[in-house]
Amino acid sequence: MESTPGSPDVPPSSPPPGDSPADDYDRVAEAAAAVVIKRYSTSFGLATRLLAEPVRTHVRNVYAMVRVADEVVDAPRPDGTRASQARVLDTLEADVRAAMQTGHSANLVVHAFGRTARTCGIERSLVDPFFASMRTDLFRVEHDEESFARYVYGSAEVVGLMCLRAFVADQPGADAAYERLAPGAQRLGAAFQKVNFLRDLAADDGQLGRHYFPGLDPARLDDRTRDLLLADIEADLAVAAQAIRELPSGCRNAVALAHGLFAELCARLHATPAEQIRRERVRVPGPAKARVVARTLVRGAR
Repeated sequence: MESTPGSPDVPPSSPPPGDSPADDYDRVAEAAAAVVIKRYSTSFGLATRLLAEPVRTHVRNVYAMVRVADEVVDAPRPDGTRASQARVLDTLEADVRAAMQTGHSANLVVHAFGRTARTCGIERSLVDPFFASMRTDLFRVEHDEESFARYVYGSAEVVGLMCLRAFVADQPGADAAYERLAPGAQRLGAAFQKVNFLRDLAADDGQLGRHYFPGLDPARLDDRTRDLLLADIEADLAVAAQAIRELPSGCRNAVALAHGLFAELCARLHATPAEQIRRERVRVPGPAKARVVARTLVRGAR
């Protein structure tokens, strides 16, 4: 039975009678993936609760894998080095590749992703660019236009494409639907990533020493540059909005909610002086998120 938005995020730990040990392991892996999204993403976690099953589980499995990889490069151990982070990332990538072939892994999050990849048709052509972008974060701190486009594609656009594979997997003509909707999925992923770059400008510069936007010194961000960056992001969101209308009904509200939450963040960044963005992270407070949820549900019910 499909849960409601207020139901628990983590699947039940006790398997139904008659399930095999393998089924039980699959459920534990999916529960592990659900814990990752619950811990690391309020907005994305909220949106996934509007997805119908089995898409909800598949999207959580995708998110968990990419989030673990992201944390490998963004949350190093106190006594770690770039070389040790690279080795951990290499091991994770090898585990993911193997799980995509076999459907099995001793790493619970990787196991969950491997099963989703095999079920939904997520191929290496999407996974390999993702790990290439993660590896870039270990050794590159500034970008030019070419490397920025390549990084955004690998770190975000392919994640949108992985989720799109899950959205259309059970639809008639899944491959044709995927090809038709892929540009919108890419633009949505790119918008999400670029919004994060702008709102996390202070942390990326001060804590990680990274400058993502080509030619931009974070310490010199002004209101005009902020508005130019947001105009580019809003163009991505506008293209994505057209594609959302064509998504299967079981995922349309969830993606519309994610879109709405990031559009709200864009509006708040517009209203925030550049000098403040240079110093602190801009957030969407809980009451504002609740309003976006209500607005999305009302529109979806029409």
